[in-house]
Amino acid sequence: MRRRHFFKLMAGTAAAASLPLPGAAADRMLAGSARRGFDRDTYDYAQFCATPERERVFYALRGDEIAAQRLNEAGWRPTGWGHPPPLPVPGGSWDGVPLDAPLPGLAGQGPFAPTWDSLLHYECPEWYRDAKFGIWNHWSPQCVPEDGDWYARNMYIQGGAKPSAATAQYDYQRAHYGHPSRFGYKDLCAQWTLLNWQPEELMDLYVRAGAKLFLALANHHDGFDAWNSTHHPWNAHHIGPHRDVIGTWAQAARERGLRFGVTVHQARNWWWFQTAHGADERGPYAGVPYDGHLTLADGKGQWWEGYDPQQLYGPKHPFDALPDVAYVKNFYDRTRDLIEQHDPDLLYFDNPLLPLGWGGMNIGAYYYNRSLARHGGAVDAVMTVKNVPARLEKAVVADIERGLSGQIRAHPWQSETCLGDWHYLRALYDQPGAFGGYMHPR
Repeated sequence: MRRRHFFKLMAGTAAAASLPLPGAAADRMLAGSARRGFDRDTYDYAQFCATPERERVFYALRGDEIAAQRLNEAGWRPTGWGHPPPLPVPGGSWDGVPLDAPLPGLAGQGPFAPTWDSLLHYECPEWYRDAKFGIWNHWSPQCVPEDGDWYARNMYIQGGAKPSAATAQYDYQRAHYGHPSRFGYKDLCAQWTLLNWQPEELMDLYVRAGAKLFLALANHHDGFDAWNSTHHPWNAHHIGPHRDVIGTWAQAARERGLRFGVTVHQARNWWWFQTAHGADERGPYAGVPYDGHLTLADGKGQWWEGYDPQQLYGPKHPFDALPDVAYVKNFYDRTRDLIEQHDPDLLYFDNPLLPLGWGGMNIGAYYYNRSLARHGGAVDAVMTVKNVPARLEKAVVADIERGLSGQIRAHPWQSETCLGDWHYLRALYDQPGAFGGYMHPR
């Protein structure tokens, strides 16, 4: 997923980035930033997205201070994977978000608190140690064009003198659907209809292949939820297939005795999808904004009337803007809703450690506490994250994407890969041979 270099960097800084600063400096900064509203829960994400672009307030680290800022169109450029700095706040930070939550009670009832010291009391259940092999359906509206991974982001990146795989997807978008100012990713979501989906037949195939665990993609960096999401209107129940994809997968898997897991990739939406707010730099559409600029009001009379594109693409923000508190709370609410609706046996985060500071830490504690209460005092759930330092390996299951461990580990870990690209790439299927361009199953 084009992130290996980033993971190596983050793995080396994981411990340092989450350590608190000396008390006096941190206290001074917290007091100053709190007065300006940083990390204060005063509005929800829908309200933040509905706020006019020029009125939104963002925060960024300036030297050793957290400062308020507004969007400057003249100097704007899209972010990529996101490289937020550690913040000078008590308790430390992660992903540019404090680890101390602005709200109480987010971890639920139980012994697990939203700290790594508390999560280290976790014991991996035996069923996971015995499962050994699972199959993952990495499926979202980005599969509609059949043109590979990261399509939603790359369809908004116009090529220059040196074309790349990313800009080729922009060209594909222009050729097959039209310019992204007129036909954007929101419109592809409506075309993810799943008319020929056969979940029962597929699950029978997975069982015959020997799978003991089935995973489904709950959301990707594109911000589209594949279940009847309570806190996010851009979801599969409302748009596209008009059905609960995650719920359908869960039922098919459990009816066949498989454990069921979900994968959550949404945390990176804040950075990843900023390309939707750009415009062509050259050609007949130069300067014409892509559809990321559209608002709730712009939908009047359109098929998407009543849906705010800002909630799908994320608000346009300065390059160094820290994730807004409303965005973090929305991530927490959506992930907790996913847990409560579908009770996954495994919860996978596509992030180094738990994402978005207090948002991810509280979800982790809540997930363990809920499992403990529902399974007679023993945690029966598995939570996986990436780039886990040795001292934290007991707290979660370490995930090594498309790789292996170079040593025998004291605690369970997992690896995953895909037969082709992470999102469907028709060109691989069309190559000659029994398996086309896909990897041989052995």
